[in-house]
Amino acid sequence: MMQQESLVEYGARRVIITITAIFCALLEIVDTTIVNVALNDMRGNLGATMSEIGWVVTAYAIGNVIIIPMTSWLAQQFGRRNYFAVSIVMFTISSFLCGNASTLWELILFRFIQGVGGGALLVTSQTIITESYPLEKRGMAQAIYGMGVIIGPTLGPPLGGYIVDNYAWPYIFYINIPIGVIATLLTLQFVRSPKFAEKKAANEIDWWGIGFLAMAVGALQYVLERGQEDDWFNDSTVTVLTVMSVLGFFFFVWRELMYKNPIVELRVLKNGNLRIGTVLSFIMGFGLYGSTFIIPLYTQGIMGWTATQSGMLMIPAALMTAFMMPIIGKMLEKGVPQQYLIAVGMISFFVYSFWGYKIITPDTGEDAFFWMLIVRGVGMGMLFIPITALALSSLKGVQIGQGAAFTGMARQLGGSFGIALITTFVSRRNDLHRTDLVSKLDVNNPEVMNRVHQVQNSFIHKGMDPQTALQSAYQSLEYTITRQQTVLSYMDVFLYLGVMFLIFTPLVLLVKRNKAQGKLDASAMH
Repeated sequence: MMQQESLVEYGARRVIITITAIFCALLEIVDTTIVNVALNDMRGNLGATMSEIGWVVTAYAIGNVIIIPMTSWLAQQFGRRNYFAVSIVMFTISSFLCGNASTLWELILFRFIQGVGGGALLVTSQTIITESYPLEKRGMAQAIYGMGVIIGPTLGPPLGGYIVDNYAWPYIFYINIPIGVIATLLTLQFVRSPKFAEKKAANEIDWWGIGFLAMAVGALQYVLERGQEDDWFNDSTVTVLTVMSVLGFFFFVWRELMYKNPIVELRVLKNGNLRIGTVLSFIMGFGLYGSTFIIPLYTQGIMGWTATQSGMLMIPAALMTAFMMPIIGKMLEKGVPQQYLIAVGMISFFVYSFWGYKIITPDTGEDAFFWMLIVRGVGMGMLFIPITALALSSLKGVQIGQGAAFTGMARQLGGSFGIALITTFVSRRNDLHRTDLVSKLDVNNPEVMNRVHQVQNSFIHKGMDPQTALQSAYQSLEYTITRQQTVLSYMDVFLYLGVMFLIFTPLVLLVKRNKAQGKLDASAMH
């Protein structure tokens, strides 16, 4: 216990460490989403196709997911402060190189390196914050960290939109540089490393474990990001990588359980709370990234909004979450059971999704989104901290970092699964709704023909000849059908996302109270 208590900080030191850690978490998360609104400009600038430019997002995610499970081990190997500082430097330098990239493949390589640096920032900053606060203030510590994690994905698009509209895309990378420099200096000055066991010699390092892990999660991330675009298992690359991913996971788990110095300590998952927390983090990532992904698609694709307008829409929800965080931190400190808060959060998320399902049409007004997104902000606030607090509640010392790595990886993978499933689902539902809508358009139906003639006449009044006007009338009808089928698909996404959260609510309430409150089951003590 002494080793853990020794890292607790007080006064100004704790404030500085907390701010440094949050800035680093924000850097990493804003960079996950800030790029999305700049892809079009990058594509034009670097002469890339739409599917090639997608790699700018994919490469970063792959770097992220590979490194996150290893962070706890790397921090032990090199000392947490040094590892954290090196990660910030790596992230900052690769940000500069991304902005300077002159070809697409250069940009993709530097984004991968940036993802490797960034993955460490997320989990290590969570561990640093958790260990800087005494046990009774852990809920508040998670609340402070959670503000960064929830606001980050929302800040990305409006910030990216503003920079792209007013400057040029390289600046979305350059803004990381001053923050990175300050964070590095503060880390070296203030962050302390716990006393870990002896470092492993090079011949004791779990190289096979590292290899299997990189193969498993790297291949999985590729399959999830590219599957829909490449038509899933009809594409040989996707099929081969799926098999590689499955084999990679199998051999990775086998290796970690057998080897005496594993790169990822899977045994920490014997802790029941951490297992539940990891599953819930996955679901939360699914909802958080899935819903952040679908709304800009809808507002920009169907409603014709600019990137900045779409980004601004999400700000009130993020502010609501930020407002909720300290309140929930206080509730946890007062002993409100985490599972009750999580259940309320899940129900709020269901309400938000069902609301979205009810209000979206091909021309919903901007005002209609406000309260619906506020409910989302409340739900996310009530999910994030209680889930993290539940997952880490009965872990001690070195296990905190290992546990944080599992929940962090689950959240990232949940987001990737969410986006992959949603894109596939939307494209399948599009075909279904199209068939359904077209079947109702019978040329013998007088109402349908009336509508076509009305539109044709309005085009004739604008000076078109009758034949061209008829063509244009049919084109306009086609455009209406496309919009309608897409909106129906998005409605389905909202409905099913909500139902998923509703289904998991009773499971949360089954978590036993005494375990959640931090009693350590004997199996976790090793």
